[in-house]
Amino acid sequence: MVVNTSIGLAGVVFNNPVIAASGTYGFGREYGEYIDLNKLGGISVKGLTLKARSGNRTPRIAETPSGMLNSVGLQNPGVDAFISDEIPFLRHYDTKIIANIAGNTVEDYIKMSEKLDEADIDMLEVNVSCPNVKKGCVAFGTTEKGIEEVTSAVRRVTKLPFIVKLTPNVADIGELAAAAEFAGADAVSLINTITGMVIDVNTRRPLLWNNTGGLSGPAVRPVAVRMVHEVYKRVNIPIIGMGGICSGNDALEFMIAGASAVMVGTWNFMNPGACFEVSDEIETYMKDNKIKGLKELIGSLQLNGE
Repeated sequence: MVVNTSIGLAGVVFNNPVIAASGTYGFGREYGEYIDLNKLGGISVKGLTLKARSGNRTPRIAETPSGMLNSVGLQNPGVDAFISDEIPFLRHYDTKIIANIAGNTVEDYIKMSEKLDEADIDMLEVNVSCPNVKKGCVAFGTTEKGIEEVTSAVRRVTKLPFIVKLTPNVADIGELAAAAEFAGADAVSLINTITGMVIDVNTRRPLLWNNTGGLSGPAVRPVAVRMVHEVYKRVNIPIIGMGGICSGNDALEFMIAGASAVMVGTWNFMNPGACFEVSDEIETYMKDNKIKGLKELIGSLQLNGE
């Protein structure tokens, strides 16, 4: 049986619904020596800022049961270096390029969006949810007003379709997704990491220099699936689901809950071929269950008692 694994997101057609999540795939070079990047649906590149950043002091990674804490702090070469050095490399491959941007001020988001609007990329991912920087970014993403302010500003200066990346560290993520949609976002992605802390009992200090970090990995998946379903009930724009995806079945949970596509993040560190395996397993599931296209899966959840 021939199945169609392609999916359209805000007018951009992905060959398959599996995207490498920002912060876990660099700019593709790190994995391109070992795997065929053409097989990816897309790459959301390392989070970009207006100027280069060295990131937070070390230690900035800590393992936890079924996951990890990170406090990297958006280390990156800056948006101009990405445009000049990384886009030409990525354009050698048949995969969609998503530029993830994070700012300290609304003006930062505006300037980066203007620069990238003229660049050869497919989409923006507006990160208002990184918990590992001292100011900006997540501060915008925890209120409807903040999300509307950033989203509407980006919408005014770019023709590119863009995603707003949402934080789970809020009371009602559905409200924030609705605010992003109202202000002009073409899609939302969720969840970013959950703020956590690991303590060294011998020193009685946090293991991370920044004290707290973002929890990712399989431990967060049930929370992420629940939040994707909550957002699916609130918005009419596509959802990209992420959070602890390690297999095709994990990805299918997100899609059944309402996600049109998924991002694989932390598991790439354990298995560099994770994105491909997830994509292959989704295709096998579709064949086994005689599902011709992904739209038959998206939002097909049937709740108990209904």
